[in-house]
Amino acid sequence: MKYLAPSILSADFWNLQKDITATLDGRADIIHFDVMDGLFVPNITVGPYVLECLKKHIPNTTFDAHLMIKDPDRYIKDFVEAGASMISVHIEEVVHIHRTIELIKHLGAKAGVAINPGTSLEVLDEILYYVDFVLLMSVNPGFGGQSFIERSIYRAKSLKQKIKDKNLNVLIEMDGGLKLENIHLVKDYVDIFVIGSGIFKAPDITAMTKSLKQVLSDV
Repeated sequence: MKYLAPSILSADFWNLQKDITATLDGRADIIHFDVMDGLFVPNITVGPYVLECLKKHIPNTTFDAHLMIKDPDRYIKDFVEAGASMISVHIEEVVHIHRTIELIKHLGAKAGVAINPGTSLEVLDEILYYVDFVLLMSVNPGFGGQSFIERSIYRAKSLKQKIKDKNLNVLIEMDGGLKLENIHLVKDYVDIFVIGSGIFKAPDITAMTKSLKQVLSDV
């Protein structure tokens, strides 16, 4: 199954409720919640309280918290308690990655490891045995609306083969520059498609969400 995860980084925060509701009306599967601290990436976004407010009003929605922050262990519990059922941390930031992944699982969330475009996939070889999903960045994290890095196609294909060779049940999530015109390039390799401006900058958010879901269902 293929999952669509609109990224609220590109939503209109004045109309956040309206924008998120529009994606859910279009049958989005997951809401991708981008967390940035201005240190690990050059941008600042939102924290657990915003997630808690959203979860309160749409309790049956799956929230995926992508922690692009320094020392994420300090905040994992806060995000789980706020309502995140998926949490990913960056392999480039976390020194004791196994301990962090086990912490996320202990708190009851699905655990993911995120990896930047310039980081070799080889660093995932051991942690793949412990994670539920890998978040493959197809842009450099920090800002929405960036262009898709073409080499991400090869990286997704290679990662899928690596998971298959190890006989593991690990999902591949991709985030960055994806839109209606290019998701077919990685559809065979990716399970969760994070799309920000490709959804929220469309004239009709619900219609675009439905169109993306249709493409992903044509497997």
